Amino acid sequence: MTATALLETKGLTMRFGGVVAVDHVDFTLQEVELRCVIGPNGAGKSTFFKCLTGQLRPTGGEVLFRGAPVGRIGTHAIARLGVGIKTQVPNVFDGLTARDNVWTAATKVAPGRIAERRTDEAMERVGIAGIADRIVGQLAHGQRQLVELAMVIAPEPDLILLDEPAAGMTDEEVDRLVDLIAELNQRHALVVVEHDMQFIRRIAKTVTVFHQGAVLIEGNVADILTNDQVRDVYLGKQAA
Repeated sequence: MTATALLETKGLTMRFGGVVAVDHVDFTLQEVELRCVIGPNGAGKSTFFKCLTGQLRPTGGEVLFRGAPVGRIGTHAIARLGVGIKTQVPNVFDGLTARDNVWTAATKVAPGRIAERRTDEAMERVGIAGIADRIVGQLAHGQRQLVELAMVIAPEPDLILLDEPAAGMTDEEVDRLVDLIAELNQRHALVVVEHDMQFIRRIAKTVTVFHQGAVLIEGNVADILTNDQVRDVYLGKQAA
């Protein structure tokens, strides 16, 4: 008997008027799997991400988390099931310190001292313990990204969904993020939606390529990055 997938979509479809942004997508992610989702602008990957996270309610098909339908329950309800969500624009509290932001996230699932411990551990793992007392609104964009990542990690979700996590980061911050994703993947499943191919080369195992709202091809990162069809629709000179 096949084990239930952690995350699955069946015939997932999202229409905006006459435009089909996501077209009958079947997608399966197992426990503690890392999957990168790539594709050119307009390929449907961001819309797909928003359907997974409850930001959009799909017009057709299903999103399943451990076999239960979640496609229409909303972002907060999905998060409570054990899903950590990081969007493109950092979703942080500008008036609070970095630590208070992370603590706020931790207290949603853990009481008192457990939340304190998870806060400290998350900030240490992400590498932002040194800016714990800084007001988030005064931080650089890359630092804000890391604060939000610590907020995602602190509740210790089973699944982490990251939308372009490397955007706006310095080279040093990206290096830290690469190491962090590898470390997180030892205990968490991750879906990373990203367009930066150099970043994908460094983190990916299995890659799903979107094109015109559908899955074009899926496979090992080395095979994907040398596939002629993928080069034609997306990579171009970046793969050289």
